[in-house]
Amino acid sequence: MLTHEENMLLCRIEGDAPMGQLMRRHWTPVCLIEEVSEPDGAPVKARVFGEDLVVFRDTDGNVGVMDEYCPHRRVSLVYGRNEDCGLRCLYHGWKMDVKGNVIEMVSEPSCSDMTKKTRHKAYETKEWGGFVWAYMGPQDAIPEFVPPAWAPTEDTRVSIAKAILPCNWAQILEGAIDSAHSSSLHSSDFVPARVGGAEATSKNWLRPSTDKAPRMQVHRTGYGFRYAALRRPIQNAATHDYVRSTVFVAPATALIPPNNLYNVANINVPCDDTSTAFYFMAWGHPDKTPETETWRKFLGQQVGIDLDAYYRPLRNTDNRFWQDREAMKAGNFTGIKGFPNQDIAMWVTMGPIADRTEERLGASDVAVVEFRRRMLDALKAFQAGELAIGTGDNAIPRTVCSFQAMVPKDTDWKQYAAQPVWVEVEAASVGEPNYQVQV
Repeated sequence: MLTHEENMLLCRIEGDAPMGQLMRRHWTPVCLIEEVSEPDGAPVKARVFGEDLVVFRDTDGNVGVMDEYCPHRRVSLVYGRNEDCGLRCLYHGWKMDVKGNVIEMVSEPSCSDMTKKTRHKAYETKEWGGFVWAYMGPQDAIPEFVPPAWAPTEDTRVSIAKAILPCNWAQILEGAIDSAHSSSLHSSDFVPARVGGAEATSKNWLRPSTDKAPRMQVHRTGYGFRYAALRRPIQNAATHDYVRSTVFVAPATALIPPNNLYNVANINVPCDDTSTAFYFMAWGHPDKTPETETWRKFLGQQVGIDLDAYYRPLRNTDNRFWQDREAMKAGNFTGIKGFPNQDIAMWVTMGPIADRTEERLGASDVAVVEFRRRMLDALKAFQAGELAIGTGDNAIPRTVCSFQAMVPKDTDWKQYAAQPVWVEVEAASVGEPNYQVQV
């Protein structure tokens, strides 16, 4: 367990909170590209690290991420006019471009040079992998954007489900890296079967094990850690282990073991201390990875059906997450449809910030314990003047990925030659990985 002080240090990210300052040293998703796909379209409100932001695409197709509140009288720019390469405040007509330059002040005398003296807070942006990213750290030292492990090339299909959840980022991340819970919480969706590895169908995922108590092993790295959940397989149990290896990429990404068709990942962006933008991605070859709406339907994360227009789940504590007790009597373990919804029910019912001082952890919680230690150690190093975890020379190598496989007992999983799930294609260019189907 953690002390109350350690828990707050781990979880709080607003203002000058040390963890928030560490996170700001990474490029961060702000919203989905699809939310601002139209030039001169409606601006979008976002909230990241406790900051209220406005996101818009200008007439020329450039995306801006700015402080939501006009520098003049601090009214919301989400309601502004997006026109002629700038966002115009409705109150007095001040207009800002995507870089934060105040280009018009129609309420000021024509002889005023106030526009030259006024600048609005705006962040450097990048569009990649279905997201609008921003660098919200020091603007005088913006690092080059490096594609994340789950969107390595422009031709990678990335299908994203988004949900804004009323709880802290860390308890969501801990759920994503906790392999042991999947054998219970998701047992009606991750179905044991006599297969050679994890396989995906249109209704569920199959796994080659009935073992609910995996052995956990962790390997710490400069970007976070890798860990393996070793289970007894249904077939060849005397000679092989069924290994599911997850990668934690600091500060808030999990590369989740794939199935036979596509890879899976999760990134958690703190809106503030007690709410989080949860993103769950399927990624891989365009011919094998489900399209966005297919993915969202499979997960039970469709806007207008499972979520409101602002990506807030319609399932909540007030309606018991639409839990079906009759389905439970008929054999469904949770009575909650869609395995992310099963997770969300667990995360949300922990409270806005989980009280880790009251926990009783066991052997199955090795990865959760390592996450806490790794991030608190990284925070101590950052406060001592070192680079933020996972940046610079400690960025995750392109060769690292999650995997699931039947591994001979005499083989060290840390040395297993894993590759992301992909169909055989020629390398896009010199230096690009040549992904193969994982078998």
